[in-house]
Amino acid sequence: MTTPRSYLGQIQPGWWVLAAFLLVYPWFATNFFTYQIGGYTLILGMIALSLMVLAGYGGMVSLAQITVAGVAAYTLPIFGENSVGVLGLGWPEWVLYPFAILIAAVFSTLVGLISVRTEGIYTIMITLAIAVSFFFFARQNYALFNGFQGFSGVDAPSFWGIYWRDPMPFYYLCLACAAFFFCATVYGARSTFGLTLQAIRDNPRRMGALGYNVTAHRVYAFFLAGLIAGTAGVLLVLFNGRVSPGTIGVDIAIDILVIAVVGGLRHPIGPFLGALAFVLLENFAIDLIDRERFNTVIGMAFLLVVFFSPDGLIGLWQKAAAKMRRRDNHGAKPTVKSTGEETQADLA
Repeated sequence: MTTPRSYLGQIQPGWWVLAAFLLVYPWFATNFFTYQIGGYTLILGMIALSLMVLAGYGGMVSLAQITVAGVAAYTLPIFGENSVGVLGLGWPEWVLYPFAILIAAVFSTLVGLISVRTEGIYTIMITLAIAVSFFFFARQNYALFNGFQGFSGVDAPSFWGIYWRDPMPFYYLCLACAAFFFCATVYGARSTFGLTLQAIRDNPRRMGALGYNVTAHRVYAFFLAGLIAGTAGVLLVLFNGRVSPGTIGVDIAIDILVIAVVGGLRHPIGPFLGALAFVLLENFAIDLIDRERFNTVIGMAFLLVVFFSPDGLIGLWQKAAAKMRRRDNHGAKPTVKSTGEETQADLA
């Protein structure tokens, strides 16, 4: 049986270099790049990772992941504190944050119960309908969601003498959460449940005939994805200091899908690559084009990546690495082994 310790021995050096870079990144980056680029990339990457778990391993494309994150985001000002004077029950933070994540996971489970009995385009349409319904409900309901204005004045916690909205602490908080869910996803994909879920993705009828509860596995995948998206939703409202229907808009739901597909649905690192590309374009593309044409740029980038690499950016990287390995193999000189004296090939 493979243990977590044995996985550490299988990690390639490049992953250690990446981990070291992410750890020291805030020490040479500006506050803008630490908070606005680094922190926001990790948050969007976690939401896209929850979609990757469902689509990549379970074959279920859900457009409701930003809605799941929004449920956790709305839970904070409703049960915690806000500055608009609507609700704000003042729950302590050590209860509030786990409760918000749990509520998001339960909501995601309900989405799964509704949608897992369908496949393909029907799953997409059901989850999109849920996302649209929740968006308009939050926009029109003032008693619970404060309508169009939403909630503002949602402050980040302060403990251990650290204010967790400061750029460096917030970045490390996001990095810790993202690293935990990334490692959990990699390990879970090789677990019994992960392998079973992937087998259900490939042939649900055969797995059902073998005695596996296909529906239960899919619903549980939605619950796990809800934990990831819910955590990202908590970080998102701490990042913005507010939450409104614009946070959970249909355009954002499409952006999450674009991030996941552009990054790649074959590996958990893909959503974070897609999130990085998206955040960089969102922040710097407006220097080259009008803000109104940003969606056009995102659409063109999406089409180019999908056209040249259906596996996304991670697929391009794997193709380049494979080409380099083939080139190295072709350039290597063959060695003729002999038990006697050195041959001419050995001396060449």
